[in-house]
Amino acid sequence: MRNFIAFLIFLFALCPTGVHGQTHDGVNNSLSNLFMLSNARTRSISPENFTGEIGKGGMARLGEGAASHEARELGQGWKVSPYIIIAPGESFTLAEIEGPGSIQHIWMTPTGNWRFYVLRIYWDDETEPSVEVPVGDFFGMGWGKYAHLNSLAICVNPGRAFNCYWQMPFRKKCRITMENIDVNPTRLYYQVDYVLAGIPEDAAYFHAQFRRPRPDRDKEAYTILDGVEGKGQYVGTYMAWQVNNNGWWGEGEIKFFMDGDKNFPTICGTGTEDYFCGSYNFDVGGQYTEFSTPYSGLHQVIRPDGTYNSNTRFGLYRWHITDPVRFEKDLKVTIQDLGWRSEGRYLRQESDIASVAFWYQAEPHHSFPPLPSKNDLEVQ
Repeated sequence: MRNFIAFLIFLFALCPTGVHGQTHDGVNNSLSNLFMLSNARTRSISPENFTGEIGKGGMARLGEGAASHEARELGQGWKVSPYIIIAPGESFTLAEIEGPGSIQHIWMTPTGNWRFYVLRIYWDDETEPSVEVPVGDFFGMGWGKYAHLNSLAICVNPGRAFNCYWQMPFRKKCRITMENIDVNPTRLYYQVDYVLAGIPEDAAYFHAQFRRPRPDRDKEAYTILDGVEGKGQYVGTYMAWQVNNNGWWGEGEIKFFMDGDKNFPTICGTGTEDYFCGSYNFDVGGQYTEFSTPYSGLHQVIRPDGTYNSNTRFGLYRWHITDPVRFEKDLKVTIQDLGWRSEGRYLRQESDIASVAFWYQAEPHHSFPPLPSKNDLEVQ
């Protein structure tokens, strides 16, 4: 009997119509159906093929690509156009794709100040983006310094290789842009891997929103996301958190207000480190201990250096991949900025916090709050 049950489990894991496989040709990336034939067509956009057209990669001639000088002795076909330069104040269209299809992977290596390059993604005929995030924060690097991040949704690898594996289906069109608000140009290598395939009727659209309000100890909670209406699921949180006081800083509870909740949420956590799947202050032997796992991590701890870097800074992520927070009508997500003071009392803090909320929902979506000004985006 035991062997029979094990055999059934094995078959279920392989079956493309099981838990992992009941999606669509182009959207599912599970190991359980990699052997199945599909009608999806794989395409890729990069500076070597700006349109993703079949048979059109690596065609740039000398004088057409950014690396024409480096390839001057070799010519066409020899890495003539591997990157782009985005000038100050310029917004460059990285990809424009006619659907239906799904983005499967984005890789890029931006130079310069990662807070000053704003990534935007528009679905179908949108005039306002569904994704609007500084590129560093989108990839979990909000402090502008490299830290290895090893998860299912986002990977950041040496030396500054940003990888995104969030699945992003679209029906009519996808447009991805990057705006350079810096005073210096940036060199960008990038690649957008996608499939052209039919999309299920119940597929929702990917969204990501950035926030960085000014520190305020009088607020009851920091708002990660608000103003979401419609049906969808919340799938991830990234936070760049600078503590402006001594002592443990992560007593705050995360709260999910959904489907008509007003004063009290449906989901209420027990502490910041608990939400990010750690415990007891992330403390091992009296030190914060970094970790990076498929679904959660404290992947970055920037410690004071005794001179100009005077504050402790943290990078944290929590992906709700196996446990999405599903809502029918509306959603608001907050977290308290709370630490400890003397005599075992809670302390309202004035931490410097930036965050990115990741979720899927049916369109249309409400307008995002305006991005902070350049000065308020800057890491200081």
